[in-house]
Amino acid sequence: MDIEEYTKTSLRNKKDKKETIEKLSKIIQYYKDITPQQAEKLSKTIYDEVNTTEQLNQDALGDLLQYPKTNIGMGEFGVGSRGQGDFYVHSKIAKIIKNTETESIVNPTAQDDGGVVKVEDTYYITTAIDGIHSRLSDYPFLAGFHTARATLRDVCVMGATPVALISDIHLADDGDIGKIFDYTAGICAVSELTGVPLVSGSTLRVGGDMVLGNRLVGAVGAVGSSNNIPKARSEAHEGDVILMTEGSGGGTITTTSIYNNYPEVIKETLNVQFVKASKLLNNYDKQEDIHAMTDITNGGINGDSNEINKTTGLGIHLYREKINELINPKVYSMLNDLDIDPLGVSIDSLMIIVSPKCVSSITQLLEETNIRVGIIGEVTGTGKTYIEDSNGEVELLTPKFREAAYTPIKKIIETINETDFEENKKIIDKSAKEAIDKKNRLVKYIEDKYE
Repeated sequence: MDIEEYTKTSLRNKKDKKETIEKLSKIIQYYKDITPQQAEKLSKTIYDEVNTTEQLNQDALGDLLQYPKTNIGMGEFGVGSRGQGDFYVHSKIAKIIKNTETESIVNPTAQDDGGVVKVEDTYYITTAIDGIHSRLSDYPFLAGFHTARATLRDVCVMGATPVALISDIHLADDGDIGKIFDYTAGICAVSELTGVPLVSGSTLRVGGDMVLGNRLVGAVGAVGSSNNIPKARSEAHEGDVILMTEGSGGGTITTTSIYNNYPEVIKETLNVQFVKASKLLNNYDKQEDIHAMTDITNGGINGDSNEINKTTGLGIHLYREKINELINPKVYSMLNDLDIDPLGVSIDSLMIIVSPKCVSSITQLLEETNIRVGIIGEVTGTGKTYIEDSNGEVELLTPKFREAAYTPIKKIIETINETDFEENKKIIDKSAKEAIDKKNRLVKYIEDKYE
């Protein structure tokens, strides 16, 4: 419960001060084992503190303490839900980064899994960071495990060898400290299984004193190094073959399992096969034949394929049955039972885009290490993604506004939220431009001041 935001809303809506303090006291007592007098004292202090910020004289600061408001909520536009809205906002984030006068080999403008900088002529550093799945707050070990695995994957698919993990954890004021330990243990399980050390991190509260409850949020980052050119999506060529490894899911499938009562599926997600496969491929003799790699996560193969279309201008032709055959049978059965589109959720497979001449040797390399892999499609010149079923019928595969709804609440929200996507895009464009302009003004101010 964000009591700071509650108080701000009450002030902006001109609610009675006494009524606001009384309600705040009740909220605080719901979470805290304190006396009514102590709760009231806290409520009055919170009210006065928030009121001070609302009355803050910002005349000399310009827009420094303001942000470009869109009046469009994260959920309303589908941000974080791995669909069109999410991809669009990420493209605007990339635009802000592109405006920055710094250099990199791969950055968010390519919508790739990790970012890459060149340190020397043939030496590259790759970084990635993944946030924990928002619905795994009460299952910190699994949150840590799957986030660590995800960020290592993002480094590996860029052709790098991971060398270090870093951790960030924010736990709300009433959160049990044991969650921190369990979360860290989950990360360290992946660390031990892959031989990549956890070297640093940060531990803080969510919103300090102003957010009550037990909510856990956090992220795990990874750093890798390579002497090879990054396996970015942009390196795909027309005529390439698309391979896919078996997908048993990660954080998304675990969440689906928990909130739909399929606990037996959770164990299927506990492996590091993806990282093993990536390491094998990064040591493959003919690196020039492996053009691009990505993990099938962001909105499933539907979302990832369409992002490749945008990045490369090339098309993709997929085979539905081949994809289905490479999804872990227990995971696939659960998705079928729940009527969840397997093409629209993260199944955590590795997609490998390669020259046709190396398909058999790469397949053999992976299968010898007990990693299932198969051909699921090819790169074409159409600029779009098409999928073919077992009867030979072909249809256009277009990204949805959100990833496939995989929890009961997502299925309901999918029927409630209505938005004018095109109109909201214009508002978001304006907001992103305002953020760029603000950054440019501040950079100039600091440069001029300290010349």
